[in-house]
Amino acid sequence: MPELAGALLLGIATFGCAGTDKPASDSSAATVAAQAQPTTTKGDLPVSSTVVWTPLVDSSMSQWRAWKKDVMPAGWTATDDLLTKNGNVGDLESRAQYANFELEFDWMVGEGGNAGVFYRVTEQYDMPYWSGPEYQLLDDERHPDGKDRLRAAASAYGLHAAPAGVVKPAGQWNSARIVVSRNFVEHWLNGQQVVQYELKSPDWTAKVKASKFSEFPGYGLAPRGFLALQGDHAGTLSIRGMRIRELP
Repeated sequence: MPELAGALLLGIATFGCAGTDKPASDSSAATVAAQAQPTTTKGDLPVSSTVVWTPLVDSSMSQWRAWKKDVMPAGWTATDDLLTKNGNVGDLESRAQYANFELEFDWMVGEGGNAGVFYRVTEQYDMPYWSGPEYQLLDDERHPDGKDRLRAAASAYGLHAAPAGVVKPAGQWNSARIVVSRNFVEHWLNGQQVVQYELKSPDWTAKVKASKFSEFPGYGLAPRGFLALQGDHAGTLSIRGMRIRELP
């Protein structure tokens, strides 16, 4: 995918709090509308859009539920735009499904913390990570997965490595952005693009075939799906200012 870097959202101002401790979003309103900068892209990807941001976290947590259930699991706590969990409390699933989107949020894990954000998830299997790719949230310094760049913070878990030296230590806020447009995906961390890949490409197909995900037909291939937040590991996780906008 030469020139994929920046192709999806070049020209859109970077959102979040990279390098700061300010929340990524100062509003808890249901929908935040803003005027977009022009979006320069390649091929048949969108060339412009009007930004309509929807915050995904507020005290009601009305946009989330327990995985494959219609209730919120105990152990997740939301105050305004801050979502936290401590310990193995079960995964969350968005009530809405998304195809093409930009997702932004700040995240922080405690010492040894391990969590993730999954996208284009289906309910075909028992666990969300058997169908949807993962943006890894990790304490790279203390968790064993941090020694493997394929499983380190901001990686597309098990498939596409993220570089070392970008993530901030446990107990500090990181800013994240996930862009999914058609088959093209970008992971951003603290203002840097750290992963880019193309779903269904020969490279993607070969990587999946060589991974543990080969056991799950259709992994990563759904054209739209749920978001999921991983809560089935020990340790603390905090997410703030999570918001999404749908792309053409």
